[in-house]
Amino acid sequence: MQEKILILDFGSQYTQLIARRVRELNVYCEIHPWNKVPEIGEDVKGVILSGSPFSTRDENAPKPNLDGIKGKLPLLGVCFGAQYLALNYGGEVLPSKIREYGRANLSFVDQDNELTVGMSDNSQVWMSHGDTIKEVPSNYKIIASTPDVRVAGYKIEGETTYGIQFHPEVYHSLEGKVLLENYIVNICGCAQDWTPDSFVEETVADLKAKLGDDRVILGLSGGVDSSVAAVLLHKAIGKNLHCIFVNNGLLRKNEFDSVLESYQGMGLNVKGVDASEQFYAELKGLTDPEAKRKAIGKVFVDVFDAESKLVENAKWLGQGTIYPDVIESVSATGGPSATIKSHHNVGGLPDYMKLQVVEPLRLLFKDEVRRVGASLDISPNILGRHPFPGPGLGIRILGDVTAEKVRILQEVDHIFISSLKEDGLYDDVWQAGAIFLPIQSVGVMGDERTYENAVALRAVTSTDGMTADWCHLPYEFLAKVSNKIINQVKGINRVTYDISSKPPATIEWE
Repeated sequence: MQEKILILDFGSQYTQLIARRVRELNVYCEIHPWNKVPEIGEDVKGVILSGSPFSTRDENAPKPNLDGIKGKLPLLGVCFGAQYLALNYGGEVLPSKIREYGRANLSFVDQDNELTVGMSDNSQVWMSHGDTIKEVPSNYKIIASTPDVRVAGYKIEGETTYGIQFHPEVYHSLEGKVLLENYIVNICGCAQDWTPDSFVEETVADLKAKLGDDRVILGLSGGVDSSVAAVLLHKAIGKNLHCIFVNNGLLRKNEFDSVLESYQGMGLNVKGVDASEQFYAELKGLTDPEAKRKAIGKVFVDVFDAESKLVENAKWLGQGTIYPDVIESVSATGGPSATIKSHHNVGGLPDYMKLQVVEPLRLLFKDEVRRVGASLDISPNILGRHPFPGPGLGIRILGDVTAEKVRILQEVDHIFISSLKEDGLYDDVWQAGAIFLPIQSVGVMGDERTYENAVALRAVTSTDGMTADWCHLPYEFLAKVSNKIINQVKGINRVTYDISSKPPATIEWE
């Protein structure tokens, strides 16, 4: 039985960070919308209530049912969660006179309390709230304060229930890990045994039990997620795994051949299928990002449906879905963590397709997938590869998609990615790519006026893709890449560099 921590999501942009911090302690956790709390079994060791864009005083604010949790299990309310536990049980929450957002320092820490033991009196924390707890019920003991916030933390006496008005999961809370480790390990009693090796062992055993002698079709992309999913499935069912790598016409330059070659020697049964023309036909005339994603997803399903009929007794479709896909597609309503975009590999299959879905990685963040891949001895060349979206260049071409635009963008992307590798910058970047912009601009080439296309280069640093910052690449490097692109790619006369972070922007433009 895998012990776990439940995180109830009230729509905070930081909810995923809480999960990541818990998992960094080698403890498994799950995020669930506050209004869809799963059954609380013996495997649940504690519960965390996230922050929220709502005020607890709003009429339509989330009101979770904590029966079966509060007073029975360790419970930690963070920001909104702390305010809800105060207000709902007899305290008072009021608007802050000054919005409390950003760095603050604790002026008081109860060193004798099991949640805050080991934290410093002047510890820096991160605040992000428009309300504040004015009064707490009589059985609430204050365990942390700042100069402006008297009730920065509390414990309910007689219970392992706690509330904090700062965010320990955020990097700027310098001793946040101390507090979370106190809660997860000392208060909840978690064993910290959720490691890549244990994940592989448990997942392979589960896949064997679930799949038996059934045959599975898996779509390979050459990326980290599908490669790790393939090796996990291969360890479980061996020759019964049939991998298919589809050329959707939206891959990087020469990627179809190079990816097929990279899987040689891994023991995987891989078949390449060139369906470029089917994808181009389905995308013709489409400009809306969601319409393009859905069109690409539809053809993927059609291709796999046709291929599955060539594999006798195929019953399952394997997918490399990871946890951020699931979180972004199904989450608490009303906040930044609500659905942002539809994912091509989340949400099931049409009724006519008789395959069931198996997703061995759907519980992992991207960096966890890489660690599992290393545990499986997968090549560092595959594990170190930048993420690439399932819809490929189809969502990096703004507006309608044509074969000629794909060709141009492939050349631009190839110059950018190759230059990152040549200059030793590739591994410093989490994800990089080029975007074909739906505009043309005036230029001068060889004393002649041009009116050609513009592209944007995008490079970000991140850990798991949930948040990201634009990468501060050297000006000299950007100048060199821009010069190469304009000189070598016919049809491009302007190169820009995207300096947006996530949030508020997403990594991809569509």
